[in-house]
Amino acid sequence: MDTPADFIEVYPGALDPQACAAIVERLRASDALQPGQVGGGVYPELKRSRDLSISERGDWADVTQALNVAVYGGLIAYLRRYPQALIAPLMLQQPDGRGGLRRLSAEDIAALDDRALGQLARTCLRPGAINLQWYRAGEGGYPYWHCELYPRAPDGETLHRHLLWTIYLNDGFAAGETEFLFQQRRVAPRSGDLLIAPTAFTHTHRGNRPEGGDKFIATSWILFQRAEALYGGNPTNPA
Repeated sequence: MDTPADFIEVYPGALDPQACAAIVERLRASDALQPGQVGGGVYPELKRSRDLSISERGDWADVTQALNVAVYGGLIAYLRRYPQALIAPLMLQQPDGRGGLRRLSAEDIAALDDRALGQLARTCLRPGAINLQWYRAGEGGYPYWHCELYPRAPDGETLHRHLLWTIYLNDGFAAGETEFLFQQRRVAPRSGDLLIAPTAFTHTHRGNRPEGGDKFIATSWILFQRAEALYGGNPTNPA
């Protein structure tokens, strides 16, 4: 009998270890690091880290590009394994050749080549802001059990989060796993590995404290396009 899917996928070597080491070196030298925040602000008892948001920083544009390229490759693989990540929430349609429309199926997604699947993914999804995080050995961590989907931002942006991702930028320390509560699974950091998982409460997780060395990660989300982009002038009637 097949093991039930837990929807937590790890893609080894998504980013070259040398590129990871270079990011770590730049982050260590940055004078723009800020105390790590959770959804409601800075609460060191919930999350203790030093962070740098890089998506709007021109001096980090090369790193943003490299990380997004690495995540894109993992996303295509993830959608091939779980096509319902696209078709279940959006009820996608395509011309049926007779002047009408028909709903896309998982088999339709499987038949797409990478270029076509990538185009479909970019139509439906968009990248989130990237945060680099530095957790010091023996004190840093995100021990609070949390998920990534919640109604916090005034524009509803946090409710658009569909998938979370993390790229581990180093290893060589003990513990520091990403631990998922209900799946009873711990993902050990390995330099260059990419983790993708759903954002909702079903994948409540925490970042365990590293021991014997500092931990560095890049993390963000894959978001749905906003309704105006997906459905044009009638976002209340997607069908």
